[in-house]
Amino acid sequence: MRNIFILVCISFFMFLACKTESKREIKTETIAFKKEGDLSIFKQDTDSIVSNFDIEIADTEYETQTGLMYRSSMEKNQGMLFIFPEEAMHSFYMKNTEFPLDIIYIDANQKIASFQKNAEPFNENSLPSNAPVKYVLEINAGLSDQMGLQVGDSISFTRN
Repeated sequence: MRNIFILVCISFFMFLACKTESKREIKTETIAFKKEGDLSIFKQDTDSIVSNFDIEIADTEYETQTGLMYRSSMEKNQGMLFIFPEEAMHSFYMKNTEFPLDIIYIDANQKIASFQKNAEPFNENSLPSNAPVKYVLEINAGLSDQMGLQVGDSISFTRN
């Protein structure tokens, strides 16, 4: 009888341990940045280039759902450009994303429509576009402020 009691107690504590496990998924393989194009950002008033980025492009369902998850960092001159089939309202989150990002929402005319700045790592709260968009650019947090980006600035990109 004592052995049954001990087994029940052990099972109960194992159950509790499983229930309190973190929501973070652990992935051991490192995902390297893959340059698939170049992107330039232009000021709306002067049309001068503010910055250039090497970009990885996410345009399949799997790529757009995974994004920059499971990566520990990104170089300052790198970004991920999400390309959606149609302009629509979009929302992102930071699940399994290990470093902070600026999320730049861009309309079908390649004009910046809105921002979500300093998106917090691992935060699963919704980060909406607040306007219909066709593109989303993710860059390291703080860069959009350093560059002085504003709604109405534009982008241009090419694929390799």
